[in-house]
Amino acid sequence: MVWRWRYENASGGEVTERILPRELFQSQADAESWLGENWGELLELGVERVTLLEEDRVEYAGMSLRPE
Repeated sequence: MVWRWRYENASGGEVTERILPRELFQSQADAESWLGENWGELLELGVERVTLLEEDRVEYAGMSLRPE
């Protein structure tokens, strides 16, 4: 299975600019580790929230990248 992040704006719409990384991962743990290392850069590029997908299945949705 392939895991990937869907990038979203504050209202939940998908952000699709070409400058955003389009990484694919072999496991959920790999995807989560990558996000832990790159969330700040994603915020700078206009991403506010992310959704983790395994193929087309949503594992979890709408996770904010903003610190609480």
